[in-house]
Amino acid sequence: MDVWVIKETCLDRAYEKGVHLQDNWTIIDIGAGLGDFTAYAAQRSPRGRVLAYEPFPESFALLQQNLKLNNLRNVEAQPYAVAAKAGTLTLTVDMAEAVQHSTTQTGAKAIEVQAIPLAQVFDDYHVDDCDFLKMDIEGGEYGILREVDANLLKRVRHIALEYHDNTPAGNHTELVAILQAQGFQVQVRPNPVHDYLGYLYAARN
Repeated sequence: MDVWVIKETCLDRAYEKGVHLQDNWTIIDIGAGLGDFTAYAAQRSPRGRVLAYEPFPESFALLQQNLKLNNLRNVEAQPYAVAAKAGTLTLTVDMAEAVQHSTTQTGAKAIEVQAIPLAQVFDDYHVDDCDFLKMDIEGGEYGILREVDANLLKRVRHIALEYHDNTPAGNHTELVAILQAQGFQVQVRPNPVHDYLGYLYAARN
């Protein structure tokens, strides 16, 4: 699965349909996993910065290791989930693959993780504008976009996320409606294998 994830990010450039990462950008990576997109984005924007968030401890350790191996100094990584509200979330870790752990589904095996809202990411790092917001958080994208303040969302230029319709959290058609109502042009690209997965791309007019 790690190899597949790296293929999607670095070879297929799955998060960049319709827009390519540029230098000097501020990029936020929510659900950074082992750091594949974080490392890629940091290299694409060497004079910019990447803010990466990953709550699963094993994945966060790999993220830190990969940043060190690639000598990336323009990344700030934090071991938190980004969610609708601050607090503690239950991260279900039943799945064999770490990239499929979820805060929106229940299971026999789980851990507690700390969560912060998207607004705190902006406040902690004094982000005036986010050029590119990436999310891949196994259903957590619904809570964030339902609750985020409209004025904060106006400070985001591009969004790329993987939607997950196989969780109780919601359906991607709701995400399309939310973002269109906030002035984004939205495109959806379904997964060719799994009908409950796909990518959503949003850009400000």
